[in-house]
Amino acid sequence: MRLADARRDHYRKLAKDQGYRSRAAYKLKQLDDSYHLLKRNYRVVDIGCAPGGWVQVAAKQVGAAGRVVGIDLKAVEPVAGATILEGSIDDPAAIAKIVEELGERADVVLSDLAPNVSGMWEVDHARQIDLTRSALALARQVLRGGGSAVFKVFEGEFMKELKGEMAASFGKVLVSKPTASRQESSELYLVCLNFAKN
Repeated sequence: MRLADARRDHYRKLAKDQGYRSRAAYKLKQLDDSYHLLKRNYRVVDIGCAPGGWVQVAAKQVGAAGRVVGIDLKAVEPVAGATILEGSIDDPAAIAKIVEELGERADVVLSDLAPNVSGMWEVDHARQIDLTRSALALARQVLRGGGSAVFKVFEGEFMKELKGEMAASFGKVLVSKPTASRQESSELYLVCLNFAKN
């Protein structure tokens, strides 16, 4: 078994043993360990939250007095301590519902959005960047000043431009690849800190 496959199996088994819905939960846990994004009583929005692994991690970290709102195009099984919405982040009504559920501005916005992969790299990369732009637009609407965001991106020609757009709204934009990510994949995370609210 290749090392990458062994690592993937390790996180899949760990997720099953620890009650997380996906191995992706460990990507967020590792990002949080590195950047201390999720704190007690925080308000968190998770975009593209299916199957719910990130929501589980966030709900645990913010505790009972925090708020976690997840949204996805498809139905997601309920997660204890969180609100799950079904809808598109390009729909103003869905954004209004997120704001209503939060009660006030978010401390953190998380996006693990990815398109249905076609296998044509240029197309998938461009579609993923478009999705992330939508997530960035939502983050600009719901984050408090000084808040943080994490966006999944596929490495490629449009990433630098997107990073520049994020830098216009955040004090710091860092590139991270958690060890729970497949090392051969082009998946990276842009960790954006210190949001400058317009």
